[in-house]
Amino acid sequence: MGEFWPVADALEYLTGSWRTERTVRDLASGDEGRFSGTTAFGRLEGGGLLSRETGTFVWHGVPRPAERTLRFLPGGTPGTADVRFADGRPFHALDLSSGHHVADHPCAADLYRGEFTVLDADQWRTVWRVGGPAKDLVLTTEYTRRTEDGRGAGRTGH
Repeated sequence: MGEFWPVADALEYLTGSWRTERTVRDLASGDEGRFSGTTAFGRLEGGGLLSRETGTFVWHGVPRPAERTLRFLPGGTPGTADVRFADGRPFHALDLSSGHHVADHPCAADLYRGEFTVLDADQWRTVWRVGGPAKDLVLTTEYTRRTEDGRGAGRTGH
């Protein structure tokens, strides 16, 4: 792979519904979990997108419902986004103009470093590396755009 797919407008690219598959690896213990669900990016009044992720997270063989809500607001430069938690606290900036972006988010004593890669018009990936005194994690998420019939678009065999 190694090639990035440039995106002129991050908010426009993300709009819609995505099949979401995530692995969570604890590098200290070797434990691994999986999240499977959807992420819907819907328009916010006044500009931006509301991202709602819903699905099932399986950890140590136990499935649990999981959800997350983020706000993707227009960034300081056209085509970029300012990502915020649901309560408005800042999370990170997002610039997909090159098809690749790295963002840092300090959280207490931990550092979250996210790498965003756009693979094509219907697929993108994030890899978050979380390090700190109590955490040593890698979270890898694959997003595939859902078609109107609810199935994923994009490449097969992925």
